[in-house]
Amino acid sequence: MRRTALLAAVAALVAGTLAWPSAPHAEAAPAVFTHPGVTVSQGQLDFARSKVLAGAQPWKGAYDQMMASRYADPNRVPKPRAVVECGSYSQPNYGCTDEREDAIAAYTNALAWYVTRDARYAQKSIQLMDAWSAVITDHTNSNAPLQTGWAGSSWPKAAEIIKHTYTGGWSNSGRFATMLRDVYLPEIINGSHSNGNWELSMMEAAVGISVFLEDRASYDKAMAKFRTRAAAYVYLASDGELPKTVPSQNLDTRAKIVAYWQGQSTFVTGLTQETCRDFTHTGYGISAMAHVAETSRIQGQDLYGTDVGERLRQALGFQSKYELGTAVPSWLCGGSLHLGLGPVTEVGYNAMHNRLGFAMTNTETLTRRNRPAGTNNLFVAWETLTHGDNPA
Repeated sequence: MRRTALLAAVAALVAGTLAWPSAPHAEAAPAVFTHPGVTVSQGQLDFARSKVLAGAQPWKGAYDQMMASRYADPNRVPKPRAVVECGSYSQPNYGCTDEREDAIAAYTNALAWYVTRDARYAQKSIQLMDAWSAVITDHTNSNAPLQTGWAGSSWPKAAEIIKHTYTGGWSNSGRFATMLRDVYLPEIINGSHSNGNWELSMMEAAVGISVFLEDRASYDKAMAKFRTRAAAYVYLASDGELPKTVPSQNLDTRAKIVAYWQGQSTFVTGLTQETCRDFTHTGYGISAMAHVAETSRIQGQDLYGTDVGERLRQALGFQSKYELGTAVPSWLCGGSLHLGLGPVTEVGYNAMHNRLGFAMTNTETLTRRNRPAGTNNLFVAWETLTHGDNPA
């Protein structure tokens, strides 16, 4: 009996070693947070800066693209609102575009500050952040959670760079932190039962905000929701006959799952829950997965070596193949796809190909074709500059 029990224990240990972790460790948040540490680290910033100053490509071209954009306009006037109201398909749009774009502009100017060390860019970033933290109190209407996730993904990226690298002072950084804690975090931290890109974007924002606030409890809660949603967003053959689900959504029959996966009934590795909706929304979900994984890596827990990384790699490869023009088979989305993945491949490609050594031929071709990757004007910006072939 003892021998049988020993063999069973060894088998269980081996199985546990080889299996993907199903959930994050209880101590997902680091004991000490790394700053700047939301999507881009100081090492990555230093690498990008060195390449731009040396005139090396594609980083110099990516920087020039960023600086020529409206987000780097030194005359930009912030347009804060007390209540940002965002309905479905941006109807109504009361402050929604302004908020998202001011947040991207704050991040753009923070990057410009880091590369140039010109304090005017840091001060512009601060002006934008201060304008919103002085005014905003709420997000309303049906798209409020998504809007909060999008804008809330850019704000902490800007704030991390300014707070932790600019020595000129930011007197209202505490007020900005209060804005993130009281206005943004409550709207997103409990997640969403809408299409998967919603919750993935919301958890990206929640993780980034938690890093800036050094809020370990919120970080752990957001990361747990992220892990569950990422597993339910990208299918792997190892999941079994049907995709994984978010338990609270009660997708407890094949018919419910197929309906939630936009009518797609054949499941293959790399397919996402929104592939048959359109590639643009799929790109939002893939991008958010990469951003959370990158932030987690900077904070000391590398998700790229877990199922998150495998799902990200396969999703990138599957979508890239068709974005590049591969004929669509009849079993996939009725033989028709709505393309337009967007500038979302750099972070995941750099992590999975350059760091971990996966070939990723289709993703590489698409990434290089799209350089320099710009912005989707929502929450993705300048990732050829920050992550293109960046070893840091």
